[in-house]
Amino acid sequence: MSAPAPSPLAVVDAEPLPRQEEVLTEAALAFVAELHRRFTPRRDELLARRAERRAEIARTSTLDFLPETAAIRADDSWKVAPAPAALNDRRVEITGPTDRKMTINALNSGAKVWLADFEDASAPTWENVVLGQLNLIDAYARKIDFTDPRSGKSYALKPAGELATVVMRPRGWHLEERHLTFDGRPVPGALVDFGLYFFHNAQRLIDLGKGPYFYLPKTESHLEARLWNEIFVFAQDYVGIPQGTVRATVLIETITAAYEMEEILYELRDHAAGLNAGRWDYLFSIVKNFRDGGAKFVLPDRNAVTMTAPFMRAYTELLVRTCHKRGAHAIGGMAAFIPSRKDAEVNKVAFEKVKADKDREAGDGFDGSWVAHPDLVPIAMASFDAVLGEKPNQKDRLREDVSVAAGDLIAIDSLDAKPTYAGLVSAVQVGTRYIEAWLRGLGAVAIFNLMEDAATAEISRSQIWQWINAGVVFENGETATPELARKVAAEELAAIRKEIGEEAFAAGKWQQAHDLLLHVSLDADYADFLTLPAYEQLVG
Repeated sequence: MSAPAPSPLAVVDAEPLPRQEEVLTEAALAFVAELHRRFTPRRDELLARRAERRAEIARTSTLDFLPETAAIRADDSWKVAPAPAALNDRRVEITGPTDRKMTINALNSGAKVWLADFEDASAPTWENVVLGQLNLIDAYARKIDFTDPRSGKSYALKPAGELATVVMRPRGWHLEERHLTFDGRPVPGALVDFGLYFFHNAQRLIDLGKGPYFYLPKTESHLEARLWNEIFVFAQDYVGIPQGTVRATVLIETITAAYEMEEILYELRDHAAGLNAGRWDYLFSIVKNFRDGGAKFVLPDRNAVTMTAPFMRAYTELLVRTCHKRGAHAIGGMAAFIPSRKDAEVNKVAFEKVKADKDREAGDGFDGSWVAHPDLVPIAMASFDAVLGEKPNQKDRLREDVSVAAGDLIAIDSLDAKPTYAGLVSAVQVGTRYIEAWLRGLGAVAIFNLMEDAATAEISRSQIWQWINAGVVFENGETATPELARKVAAEELAAIRKEIGEEAFAAGKWQQAHDLLLHVSLDADYADFLTLPAYEQLVG
C-alpha cells in the first residue's frame, strides 16, 4: 500500500508541541483538508446569510416562525433517530475545557456526560487546540494521568464503567484556525476541531461502546444544521463507519435558532440527539440582533434575567415541547457556581439556588442539565432522580400544554426589571477579568465564585454597548455614556492593581483586556463576536 499523499494543509507560525505528531498525522490532516475543500465555501455563504438576516431584523424589529418550513412543523410523523445507549440517560452533564486535569476530573465526576469543550470554555491557542485533542486520545486509550506540580496530588481515571460519556464541542462557524492553512487561507476552527477529533476517535469510541458525539454551538439557522449533517454523512463514509453513528446536540443559544428548533432537528434527524437551552449566549444574541429595536429590547442587568423571566420561560418550554414531540433529549442550562472551600454560608445559599434551578428544569420536563463543578453533580442528580427515578429520561412528557407565540420569545419588556449602575460596574468587572484570562490562554475562569466562559464576556460587553446606545438612565441618576464606562473601567483597573499588587498586575494582560473591553463596548460598529478581535491579540 502506498503512503498517503502529503496533506495540502500547512502548519504556520506555531511552535512545535510535545507529541503533536500523534494528532497532526498526514492522514488526519488530509481529512481536515478534504472537509475544508468540500464544506468551507458553503460555510462562507451561511456566514454571509447571517449578516443579511441581521439586517432584516434591524429593518423590522421582529422575528417569526418560517413560513417556508411550515409543512415540517405540521408533519407529526417524523422523529429523530433513537438515542444510542450511551446517550439515553443524560440527567447531569458537566462542562469544561480539555486540559489534562479537567479531562480526568470531568470523566470521573459522576456526571452522565462531559461536554469536552474546544469552544467557549477554551481560548484557542495552538497548545489548547492540539494538546486538548491529545488528552482525549489518551483518555480513550487509558494512557492519561496528571500530577499537580503545586500540590503534588495525582489524578487517574476510574474504571471505564464509571466514566462520563464525552460529547465534544468544536468552535463555532465564525472562527478561523490561523495555524492551519490551505492555499494560504485559514481553515475554519470548527472543521479543525471536528476533523481531528472524529478522525482519531470515531472507531475507538465505537469499540468502547460509545460513539463520536458532538455539541454544535452558535447555530443560527436550520441551513447551518443542514451543513453539519452533510459533514457527518461525508465523514462517516470517509472513515468507514455506519451512517447514523454520529450524534449531535444543538445549542439553541441564538434567538434566530429559537424560531427554527423543529427544522434544526429535522435537518439532523438521523444524527440528532437533542437541543440545549443556554442563557448568556442567548441573551447576547438578543442584544446583537435587536440592538436597533429601541427601549423595549433593552435588557436589565444580566443576573436579573433568570430562566423564570417570561420570554426565557417561553424559550425553554418551547424547547422541551419541541424535543419531546420529535423524540429528542431536552437539556437544560448551566449551574455555574463554584463551591467555596472557605465560606460555608456562601455555599449554603448557592446550593439552594442550584437546587431550585434544577428542580424547576426537571419539573418542566428537561431530560438533563449542566453543571460547571463536580461538587454540583450530586445536587443536580438528586433533582432529576426525584422526577426520573429509574427512567433514563422523560421524553414521554410531551408538554402539549405549552403554546408559544412568535412574539412571546422576544417580549423582553415583559420583564419587570431595569438596568442599574451596579449592573454596569459588574459588567465591566467581569468582562475585564475574563478577557484578561482569555488573552493568557484560559477559557474557563473562576470569577466571583462563578465559572465563566466567553459567553459571559459577550453578554457583559453587549449590555454596556446597548445601555450606552439606548441612553439608559440608572437609578442613581447617571446616564450610560462612553465617558461613564471609561470612568468605571479605569476604577476597576486601579482596584485590580491594588488587589493583586504591582508585580502580578505587570505580569498579566490587564491593560490590554481593559482596552479591548472598551473597544468592543464603545465602538459604533458592534463587533459580531468579541472573540474575533480578541483572537488577533491571542499569543500562541
